[in-house]
Amino acid sequence: MLDKQNAERVGNYVVTPLTKTTNVGVTASVSIRRGMYDRIFRFLPSFPCDAQAVQYALAQGRRMVLHNQLG
Repeated sequence: MLDKQNAERVGNYVVTPLTKTTNVGVTASVSIRRGMYDRIFRFLPSFPCDAQAVQYALAQGRRMVLHNQLG
């Protein structure tokens, strides 16, 4: 699920949480975009609802950008 409402600008990057419902719960991913290029990171934990997965993905995306952990 791509929800641009939850996208957030962090410095020069746009961090967008992504979720997917599976048979074990909701999984979280994050898109980190700068200009025309973006990177997608998938996370291992699963969550009982979309809201928790979105919150986790945004927090992880912010942390990666702020701590320069993209490369």
